[in-house]
Amino acid sequence: MEFRTMRAFVEVVRQGGFSPAAKAINSTQSTVSKAVRQLEDELGVPLLDRIGHRSELTAAGEIMFRRAQSMLTEREDLLLELDELRGLRRGVLRLGLPPIGSSILLAPLFVAYRERYPGIDIRLVEHGSTRLEEILLAGEIDLAASLLPVADAFEVQSVRNEPLVVLFPSRDPLAGRERVDLAMLEDRPFLLFETGFALNRIILDACQRRGFQPSVAVRSAHADFIVELVAAGLGIAFLPRMTAEQRPHPDVCTVRLDEPGTDWHLAMVWRRGGYLSHAARAWLALAKGETLTQADAQSPAEAAPSGA
Repeated sequence: MEFRTMRAFVEVVRQGGFSPAAKAINSTQSTVSKAVRQLEDELGVPLLDRIGHRSELTAAGEIMFRRAQSMLTEREDLLLELDELRGLRRGVLRLGLPPIGSSILLAPLFVAYRERYPGIDIRLVEHGSTRLEEILLAGEIDLAASLLPVADAFEVQSVRNEPLVVLFPSRDPLAGRERVDLAMLEDRPFLLFETGFALNRIILDACQRRGFQPSVAVRSAHADFIVELVAAGLGIAFLPRMTAEQRPHPDVCTVRLDEPGTDWHLAMVWRRGGYLSHAARAWLALAKGETLTQADAQSPAEAAPSGA
């Protein structure tokens, strides 16, 4: 059984078809189809039930998909450990960052990391936190910035805790208040981020605790666009305070959200029990040092964080 055929099969399932799978692994559709057929022939059972242009996992396929993901992740861990024999003079840091908050908090860290470790290749993936956690568990990245709380499958290192603010059109009657809670916002349309952003989960879970389901007017992946929609009077939105402060608008007012369990708490996360490369440990150490510097420490920590 070859890793090549397993990788092709896993990508077909993950990407939802042969054509997008071929694109994901820089191959052709016929090559991917042949690899999956070779794996089925080797195992002696069908893994995919091909229905027209769709393919669904068979019972055997579900078992193979679960096992193949684990084997591919273990292979990546093996290759990373062997690569560490060369130390930090060479290597790869596979890092996942969400669009919200990353530019403010982590851009200076990129500069510092590049200065210290110029031989490390930083491969950046950008998605919402929920999607980043999925690809982190699949072993495709080493670290991700995500919002707490996260599942027990992850280790965490805190980066920043910020309150949320509500963005109102300046003419809204609530725009002049110092604080609001979600019960006061039930009748207003919400402007949320796209599926995959953990900030949505924080807001929607809090609404559920309040006993209502908000009306969602628009979803977008871009904070600047959401701010403009608020200014136009389409609805209200939610951002971490520091992110909102970076996007002032003459027709938008921000009000502190006074609601339990809605703080925006960003952390670096990684797979519990998974191999953590020296490049990833160095990033965590530097991130911890940057946090300490902001809290009156004088210089970044040099050592990797304990328990990493």
